[in-house]
Amino acid sequence: MDLKSQLEAYQPFNEQEEKDRIEILRRLASEEIYTRDNHGAHLTASAWVVSKDYAHVLMCYHKIYHSWSWLGGHADGDRDLLHTAIREVQEESGLQNVIPLSQDIFSLEILCVDGHEKRGEYVSSHLHLNVTYLLQADMHEPLRIKPDENTGVKWFGLQEAIDASSEPWFKQRIYSKLNQKLAIYLASHHS
Repeated sequence: MDLKSQLEAYQPFNEQEEKDRIEILRRLASEEIYTRDNHGAHLTASAWVVSKDYAHVLMCYHKIYHSWSWLGGHADGDRDLLHTAIREVQEESGLQNVIPLSQDIFSLEILCVDGHEKRGEYVSSHLHLNVTYLLQADMHEPLRIKPDENTGVKWFGLQEAIDASSEPWFKQRIYSKLNQKLAIYLASHHS
């Protein structure tokens, strides 16, 4: 199913997701947002990577944001955002055995990115039109950093992951929501 169809079928969890879904659909209909050539806004895919016991989540210490954060990155032309999320987790953590717990979108967010330097070049402030997937990996598989993007990769307890972030909006609006959605997922799939 293409992204437009997935977004149209997606049932928002809250008002933030509904408003962000409408805006992503609007931009998808009127702009090329699969690549960074659109300097104002482009598609990204993130992952809430949980352990096999569902008690831990994988985070990386992101160099740009100076915070522990979820893993993910730019679509860079890939129209399969689930593939993008898996690829980014593998690149940013060294994990190879990453599996989707569902093919469906887990969460939606529009994220503000402040201007910053990347590979010696200035990147203007812009929006990430983000699609999040629920992935799973083995906590015992070796981890490694991606030196150009992060300085640490680590498993945290679900609440510890929220507490580790230094970004208040992400803690309140994103990571807390993802943990709430994980609890709903577990109740519906493991009862």
